[in-house]
Amino acid sequence: MDKKFFFSLGLAMMAAQAFGATYYVAVGGNDNAVGSKEKPFASLNKANDVVKAGDTVWVRGGVYDLNDTVYYKRYEMTAGILLTASGESDDKRIYYFAYPGERPIFDGTNLPIGQACRNKGTIDSVMTTSPIVVAAKYLHLKGFEVRNTPMKCNSNSGIFLYASKHIILEQIDSHHNAGPGIFIHDGASGGGGHLVLNCDAHDNYDPTGWQGDGENADGFGVHYQYDGDTTRFVGCRSWWNSDDGYDVLAQEFPVIVENSYAMGNGYIKYGTATPPGVNGHGFKMGYSRTGAGHHIIKNCVAWNNVANGFYSNYTNAGSTWINNTAYKNGDRSFGMASTTYDADLNRTADVMPLFGDNAHVLKNNIAIPNKNSQIGSCWMKDATHDVYVDCPTGENNTWNFNLNLDESDFESVDDPSMTVTGEDLSKIPGILGPRNPDGSVPDLNFLKLKEGSRAIDKGEDIGQLFVGEAPDLGAYEFGTIKSSSSTASSNSVAESSSSEGSASIITNVATFKVISGEATVFDLQGRYLGTLQLNQLRSETIQNALLAKYKTPGTYLIRQGNHLQKVNVK
Repeated sequence: MDKKFFFSLGLAMMAAQAFGATYYVAVGGNDNAVGSKEKPFASLNKANDVVKAGDTVWVRGGVYDLNDTVYYKRYEMTAGILLTASGESDDKRIYYFAYPGERPIFDGTNLPIGQACRNKGTIDSVMTTSPIVVAAKYLHLKGFEVRNTPMKCNSNSGIFLYASKHIILEQIDSHHNAGPGIFIHDGASGGGGHLVLNCDAHDNYDPTGWQGDGENADGFGVHYQYDGDTTRFVGCRSWWNSDDGYDVLAQEFPVIVENSYAMGNGYIKYGTATPPGVNGHGFKMGYSRTGAGHHIIKNCVAWNNVANGFYSNYTNAGSTWINNTAYKNGDRSFGMASTTYDADLNRTADVMPLFGDNAHVLKNNIAIPNKNSQIGSCWMKDATHDVYVDCPTGENNTWNFNLNLDESDFESVDDPSMTVTGEDLSKIPGILGPRNPDGSVPDLNFLKLKEGSRAIDKGEDIGQLFVGEAPDLGAYEFGTIKSSSSTASSNSVAESSSSEGSASIITNVATFKVISGEATVFDLQGRYLGTLQLNQLRSETIQNALLAKYKTPGTYLIRQGNHLQKVNVK
């Protein structure tokens, strides 16, 4: 095991023990065992039966053949793994972590699936099945691969969150499932607040769905939330899913997506085919019917998707689209289609632009080409209108400047995903290839601005870090310190193969600069501790703020946007 790759195992185990009890799960384990490292459990279901808030479950590497299910009565579905035990708070979670340096793979090939197509109500008429179902609060799952979930006539998600709260999913790779890679259903009151960090969802395809061939296999889905806390996607990648990359259909509560990627959605079979039932949008951020789904999409990249790169999907709530890059998508770069609904949530217009405080906010975006819809000139059609009207155009976007950017403005417009079909991109070096050990994506030049680019210093200052006279357009700021990725992991630590190994932090960032806004705080194992409001630090240091909030000296990891820094607090 490469000592440069891992942070001291002994220190990691001691940190885990300090949080609570420690258990182990391993292929070949026994659920009648004690769950120790020497005598591990065989399943996460057994671990779920014994864990309490603050406990850690280390999951050893190997393929877990999911060939049995648990009935989840509340949602009338079955699960290969059902996690219902809850933590107590953001700093007292239950932790399900891949054992350092190992890869647990949960394979659904032999998973018994629900056979009913429409009927629900009893265990004999189950419609849906997922390898991992989370119905809990304050869990952190990290380092798992979930694959090969089958289906009959209802799509089955790789990971399904239902009525949960404050779940962290980190470095999860969910692929080749007959349904969404990760599906978050927050229909119950007071849910949400999830963090999906450095996760991948790709090559998911539901071929025999009763709604249509390929209709529901999104990469990531968040749906049905009306109140609670905001869910965030950071550093995620979604490609070659038969439907959309990211979908927040019927999500009536804001979602934030940042530093994330969407490519080739709407294609299947490694990019060689397009099924008839697909949508194929990169980031589909709508619809909202109540007018409350005001989402934020920033520093994201969408390319080669079948339909739109960034799409609002006939919402009646404007979202905020900041510093995104759309490149060579099949339909539009940005499609801001909107409409209206009455008090009973019935649609009252075919298409209706949004104005005033409810309008979409579009700033500092790159569109290649500048082919958009419902921006600047909008179709208005309802019972009394069928006309085009002037509507908001956004500010400081390529279309506002009539900038028709081309390859001369970028370091590179080439990536294996632009040219390779018929091969598994997760194994090919490129922006969608293997992640770095800390969960970040490869630091490549794809779609990054080059010196002299016409997009440099053309943006509006909206409070994000920038270099030069003004922010640049698009997802990448030219001239910033390069990290291993634009999406730093919560856990930038490495582990050695020896308990005597020395600790080292891989930050790849020379200095941490206080930027206005919110930073996320983690411990050295990547456990989420909370957030820190940086705009309140005018008269004190980050060290003092951390000590005041968490009351404990030690080492913390602070992440904001593209930057990750170790902070020692005495």
